[in-house]
Amino acid sequence: MLRIAVPNKGSLSEPAIELLREAGYAGRRTGRELVLHDRANSVELYFLRPRDIAVYVGSGRLDAGITGRDLLLDSGADAEEALTLGFGASTFRFAAPTGQVPDDVAGLAGRRVATSYDGLVRTWLADRGVDAPVVRLDGAVEISVALGVADVIADVVETGSTLRAAGLEVFGEPILESEAVLVRRRGEVPAGLETLVRRVQGVLVARDYVMVDYDVHVDLLDEASAVTPGLESPTVSPLRDASFVAVRSMVRRAEVNAVMDRLYEVGARAILVTTIHACRI
Repeated sequence: MLRIAVPNKGSLSEPAIELLREAGYAGRRTGRELVLHDRANSVELYFLRPRDIAVYVGSGRLDAGITGRDLLLDSGADAEEALTLGFGASTFRFAAPTGQVPDDVAGLAGRRVATSYDGLVRTWLADRGVDAPVVRLDGAVEISVALGVADVIADVVETGSTLRAAGLEVFGEPILESEAVLVRRRGEVPAGLETLVRRVQGVLVARDYVMVDYDVHVDLLDEASAVTPGLESPTVSPLRDASFVAVRSMVRRAEVNAVMDRLYEVGARAILVTTIHACRI
């Protein structure tokens, strides 16, 4: 059995569960299961706190898991990324009171930094030779400056509205660009992991691409194929009218309308778009 850790709550939970469901694995029935046995796929799903997942995987107790890159690095666990998953994006940055922002990273020296990610921040500061005390807090770190617990905070920033409301502003380079990742124990490839990775990759590609079919005159095939080159090469099939061919190609979903416009201008007709539910590349 491949043992997979899944976030049990938070912003990563539902997208992770849906990703695995689309990859063919069993889903929670009541929303309260801690362990789900998917015997048809030789998998066990463990629903855990996102912050704990890298620790369980790094210790070898579980084989793989879905968590945030920020939580993976903060844990210090003996685990590594196996695949990026394309959701749960966030930016981790420093913030200080307006008017008291350091000129550069060196200006953090001696300043107390409050964060919920003390492992990540300590490593970042040490890598840059900055000596600053780190204060670990669990949540609502933006209030720590007003309460005199810290001089600077390091936290996840989305719109920045919460920081501005607390009289803070971001500064310096981002500490980390994070997103959801599939993690495994460092250096190990447990049985079944490659199948999991292929399935998840298939879902991610299917979400990012659509299938485009169209008819085009043979004299215009090269020009049309340049618009839809596909991943390797478009599929070209003869039609009853030998002067025309049918073409099928994968196209990025975000670009499909522009591609259809260009195909029509080239001379393609009967242009159809269909969704890809799953694939193996």
